Amino acid sequence: MAQTKQQEAELSNDQQELLEKYDSESRVRTHSSKIAALLVSILAIALSLYHMYTSYFGTPVTLQHRSLHVAVILALVFLLYPPFKKASRTKLPFYDIIFALCAISTSVYIFVDYLGIVNRGGLPNQLDLLFGGLLVLLVLEAARRVTGWGLPLLAVLFFLYGLFGREMAGIFRHRGYTWDELVNFMYVTTEGIYGTAIGVSATYIFLFILFGAFLSKSGMGQFFNDLALAIAGQTKGGPAKVAVIASGFLGSINGAAIANVVTTGSFTIPLMKKIGYSRNFAGAVEASASVGGQILPPIMGAAAFIMAETLGIPYSQIALAALLPALLYYTGIIVQIHLRATKQGLRGISKENLPRVMEVVKERGHLLIPLMFLMYMLFFSGRTIIFSALLTILVTILVAMLRKTTRMSLKDIVEALEQGAKTSIGVAIACACVGIVVGVATMTGFGLKLANGIVTLGGESLLLTLVFTMIACIVLGMGLPSIPTYIITATMAAPALISMGIEPLVAHLFVFYFGLFANITPPVALAAFAAAGISGGEQMKTGFVSMKLAIAGFIVPYMFVYNDALLLLNTTFTEGLVVVITSVTGVIMLGTAAEGYLFTDIPWPLRIVLFAGSLLFMNPNFIQDIIGFTIIIVVGLLQWQRSKKTTPKQLSM
Repeated sequence: MAQTKQQEAELSNDQQELLEKYDSESRVRTHSSKIAALLVSILAIALSLYHMYTSYFGTPVTLQHRSLHVAVILALVFLLYPPFKKASRTKLPFYDIIFALCAISTSVYIFVDYLGIVNRGGLPNQLDLLFGGLLVLLVLEAARRVTGWGLPLLAVLFFLYGLFGREMAGIFRHRGYTWDELVNFMYVTTEGIYGTAIGVSATYIFLFILFGAFLSKSGMGQFFNDLALAIAGQTKGGPAKVAVIASGFLGSINGAAIANVVTTGSFTIPLMKKIGYSRNFAGAVEASASVGGQILPPIMGAAAFIMAETLGIPYSQIALAALLPALLYYTGIIVQIHLRATKQGLRGISKENLPRVMEVVKERGHLLIPLMFLMYMLFFSGRTIIFSALLTILVTILVAMLRKTTRMSLKDIVEALEQGAKTSIGVAIACACVGIVVGVATMTGFGLKLANGIVTLGGESLLLTLVFTMIACIVLGMGLPSIPTYIITATMAAPALISMGIEPLVAHLFVFYFGLFANITPPVALAAFAAAGISGGEQMKTGFVSMKLAIAGFIVPYMFVYNDALLLLNTTFTEGLVVVITSVTGVIMLGTAAEGYLFTDIPWPLRIVLFAGSLLFMNPNFIQDIIGFTIIIVVGLLQWQRSKKTTPKQLSM
């Protein structure tokens, strides 16, 4: 039932093809030349060691540090990623070697002439413009290869907006900037390509991705799968609950929704289909669970660190605020899974085919020690985040040594260093490219103008403003990786909510949720499409079922906007306890209404009543709570009476 460590580390050919179809970050070369392969390995390992070194001893000055990070990442892109789908995956063309050298030169120039750059104070010379223009072009091309066309095209549009905004009419008109001004801003300041996003990539994100690589080498993925099987495998619809638990934990650490769907889903989706779940439903469970991992503390796919840097608040505050909404999201999924299994009479996996909890914990339970250590370092030690990450990596290596099945050899450690750097490429390139978007938005005031436009459309209504912001975030997030999606929505959409008096943390979590759920929102639901590729289901149907399973994720952000006690902000213990009870009740009602089953099929009128009742808990007060609980009791009694007269029907979707 469990995967071996070797199986966990390597994808089958079919899995790899599916991953490459929906995740362009996976389309890498396997060099036939040993020299080329060795060069990539050395560069990747050196980058990992550099970041570990600087996390302890400190970094060079900001511009130099960020430029070095971007330069090496760019070089790795051109050495690893072919320019087109049909290009050779084994041969390294000469022009990609030239591109890699050009990428390195952009950082070398900053190191060599740093004092000159500083002394010129925004008055660039020809070399500044040459290397700056080169960097912009290299970032755009690298982003195209790694993330696809969406993000670089958006960056190009913003760059053109910076150049020709003076020709526009209306609120989006600005004075216009020259090529020299834009290139200089992108290259020699810490607000363009080397802005906050790449700053976080070059510190927190890289180290936590590296931490994930070491956890993977120790067999953490297998541990989560086995533990989830042992805990939930025997329950009604067990494999679906296993998928939710395992994908949620792994998604929080690796932050790669599509990769998570393909790796974990290849194990869980066949099990779901085997016990009787439909193809579309099985794929949707895996997609919604994998996407949700990025809203689940402690790591939240690294987005929490960018949020902390952007808002200037402690990471621990963000992780604590995000905890209850994330648990509500997964509660909504579990409720629908359980009700679907009850309705269809689906059993779990037989006990004799499941691992036992104590055996799993005995064999690999020690792998939880690094996670607990990380929690201690982040929340109680008072040490910096990057130092905490470094120390946790070292603890992971030591803890893995406790048992033979998890012990890492020197080769495993070296491979983890290499894999960590390679895995960070997608995030780093996306952060560099999104720096162009954010840089132009900063120069032109576009973000504020868009925010004003959203507020104007919403009029005086907070609800309408939230709806328009949600739509903007989903559109902006379609086809983009989650981290650049958050950065863009935080720049473009969050200010609209803040201008309505919503606290910045609440506004940023709101836009993060909806930018993230673009991955399961048709017509561009890449995570759901990947899951459909495994399940054999229909892509669009799987996408819509994923949305239904994730319905709590579309409602909970409204709940914490209207009542920030849901984020455990500005609340006492008693108030927080009441909020937990009412919000959990509301999400259970919501999941029940979405699935349309309680003891027996729920008629549509009652489903609507139940849905309305769940919304009463959005902004809880005593009267609304009483009405909500009354609806639950009445609907429950009616369904109990109806269940005595009817029998469950099988679902077709």
